[in-house]
Amino acid sequence: MTISIGVVDSGFRPDQQQQIIDSASFYLEEGALWMGACEFDAMDHGARIIEIIHHHLESAEIYSAQVFDQRGVTTPIQVAAAIDWLREQGVQLINLSLGLRQDREVLAKAVKRAVQQGVIICASSPARGDPVYPSAYPGVFRMTGDARCTLNEISCLETEFADFGGHVLGLDQVQSKAGASLGCAHMSGQIAKLFAESGLLDFNELAARLKQRAAYFGPEHRLY
Repeated sequence: MTISIGVVDSGFRPDQQQQIIDSASFYLEEGALWMGACEFDAMDHGARIIEIIHHHLESAEIYSAQVFDQRGVTTPIQVAAAIDWLREQGVQLINLSLGLRQDREVLAKAVKRAVQQGVIICASSPARGDPVYPSAYPGVFRMTGDARCTLNEISCLETEFADFGGHVLGLDQVQSKAGASLGCAHMSGQIAKLFAESGLLDFNELAARLKQRAAYFGPEHRLY
């Protein structure tokens, strides 16, 4: 079956253009929200997310919703608009390798609309510390990176901060770019693979399947 995945991030590279089914940019100008054409990824972050997802499911169809400017800044209203657009495109899964400190009604409502429509949302969450959004909203998978996990492994964390963890590095294995955002992308890829193998699953079914596949349980423990 065809698996459609929305990636809310900084866009994609020119060499990835053939992998993108559709794209749009959501940006602020003179205090107003606009939707326009997606520019190529100046941050090389969204591109890395797409690479990771395709590693787990090469046939995944990607919809790119660009929300970051060249400084890596975005707002809840931009992310909310991106989620609504992806929902309208009929994606089955949305990856949000980002976390905003502000809990805003416009973002909460966009997430709720997507969840009610049956869209699976994976959002990155720090392994510890204050909650971020949209991962802290109900019905969202809170995903992070786990240094114990190899490229294709999963950890079942079930902590107050995160539900599952994935490989903490990108496909290039660059240590300086490790983080929860990449772990989230790995987990979205794992879910996409599950969809391809088993058909569409709801939130609780997915949680159970991911737990069955987990190589590690509980949080990492720092030894020194």
